[in-house]
Amino acid sequence: MTARRREIELLAPARDAQVAIEAIKHGADAVYMGATRFGARVAAANAVPDVARVCDFAHAYGARVYATVNTIIYDNELAEVERLIRELYHAGVDALIVQDMGLLRLDLPPVALHASTQCDIRTPEKARFLEALGFSQLVVARELTLAETRSIRDAVHVPLEAFVHGALCVCYSGRCQASEVLMGRSANRGACAQLCRLAYDLEDADGRALARGKHLLSLRDLNRSHDLEAMIDAGVTSMKIEGRLKDVNYVKNVVAYYRQAIDRIIERRPDALARSSFGASTYTFVPDVRRSFNRSFTRYFTTERRPASGSPMASVDTPKSQGEPLGRLVSVHGNEWQVDTNRVIANGDGLSYFDAQGNYCGVRVNRATGNRAWLNAAVPVKPGTMVYRTSDKALDDVLSQSSAERIVMVDAVLRHDGEKLILTLHDERGCRVTHSMECDPLQRAQSSQEMRQQQELAKLGNTIYRLRHAQVMGEWFVPASLLARLRRDTVSLLDRSWLMRRPIAMRRHEDLAVPCPVTELASSDNVANRLAQTLYADHGVKHIEPAVETIPARQRTARLVMTTRYCLRRELGACLRDKNCHRQLPVPLYLRSGSIRLRVDCDCARCEMTVTDAGNA
Repeated sequence: MTARRREIELLAPARDAQVAIEAIKHGADAVYMGATRFGARVAAANAVPDVARVCDFAHAYGARVYATVNTIIYDNELAEVERLIRELYHAGVDALIVQDMGLLRLDLPPVALHASTQCDIRTPEKARFLEALGFSQLVVARELTLAETRSIRDAVHVPLEAFVHGALCVCYSGRCQASEVLMGRSANRGACAQLCRLAYDLEDADGRALARGKHLLSLRDLNRSHDLEAMIDAGVTSMKIEGRLKDVNYVKNVVAYYRQAIDRIIERRPDALARSSFGASTYTFVPDVRRSFNRSFTRYFTTERRPASGSPMASVDTPKSQGEPLGRLVSVHGNEWQVDTNRVIANGDGLSYFDAQGNYCGVRVNRATGNRAWLNAAVPVKPGTMVYRTSDKALDDVLSQSSAERIVMVDAVLRHDGEKLILTLHDERGCRVTHSMECDPLQRAQSSQEMRQQQELAKLGNTIYRLRHAQVMGEWFVPASLLARLRRDTVSLLDRSWLMRRPIAMRRHEDLAVPCPVTELASSDNVANRLAQTLYADHGVKHIEPAVETIPARQRTARLVMTTRYCLRRELGACLRDKNCHRQLPVPLYLRSGSIRLRVDCDCARCEMTVTDAGNA
């Protein structure tokens, strides 16, 4: 018996319905988007009717819509969340992405549940526990190596989802309390203040400055486009793009880029892998992730648990987009630049560079010819400076229009039986429908009607279908109006047939006999309501510290705000475990930004870094 092919899912972010629909058009197998409340991006909320509209569009292609209900929930919100989930279920969502375990004790419809990245899945034991709770898909931590991902894959039977592209949180997801403790804005409630993107001074214990104004906690953007096949071999089947706050042009470009990359892998391994939705996308542009927002790229910990010094993960000079590297300046004459690049600079491009003091600067191109640009102002910059394109006018112009078409291929067979004209349609989704219409006896044609009949059957422009092959009756004359009506009615039946047979995931059952891998939970485990406490108690947890968000500020004692695999010492070439590092930095280190002062400690045995609130400066 031939082994069943693994279906690979490309999962795209959507801030609103327009972005979601464009993501599907550009090749996404699934999208994730927020509803009216309780999504981990408060600026990306959507009314339920808009979510329903996306579901209708996506489902025609066999694509799926996942609703993010992934904040922690307070006791007085549980009833509202329950109502919202029922509305989302009736709107047609395929799964809910959740963090708060209290939701599993609500009276929910049988919708599939996915464990959010905020669940911080780093071990096989935690993955097995969440599978036992009834989750249908697990989002593994971004920090995992391929080997660690494979160990989780070997421990569970449900699909694994992993991030492949986009912004990185410096802290383990779901466990960052910096925004809440320091600013009163909870990341676990969708209101992260992004303190990791601030500029900090690096100091010793006596306040002496070791570095000034550097974005020492601001990570580069993840780019695993060259690791996709290795991730698949490690057991990942859902490739997730970060970016629910990104604009539609960003999503179009990045989705199309990863669609093409994944399809190339599937084409090489057709016996083992398959797409998880239907319909091929064609584009009016050449996708390239370097031409969209990025803080330069990192593969993060994909291949190594302890990357060597000299493999930068942070963008310490700026948290802003660096975009596409163009080349170095050859000459500067007033506001005229010549850049050593084989890429064409366009009128309206935004260019950036770092000046002699290391400041990030940007300029606008008023006029360009080839690799020469005339700027909107003359700036003091020296030849040899690296130039980046942060705003790509040519690409933006293309993406601002209709830039992709996604079609489902269909075959047709036209025949007649006495006084009935019969059309059978069979599409790539596996649907086959046959419809007949009564007609007057057909007359033999004086010349072949094959091309005319094929052309009439191919008039599918206002549908998702395109005719691939048609078997017609060229020797018979069929009135065009009759054939058009038969085609429309049969296509309508094809739509209905797919919606009737489209597979729908259901919530898995909870196994109450499986214990939680730990018996004590800290405040960073984010237990914020009585139902979450009940669930954990049902699975053997004896002691639970409440989530920090539920404790009044004056009563809080915990000062730890971040734990991360990213190591500031390693980033600065001063790793305490690396014998080849010649730079030395004192212990401990401190970060200062305005009134914020943070202590940085390195746990070299675990190769982790902790960040603690050191009090007001």
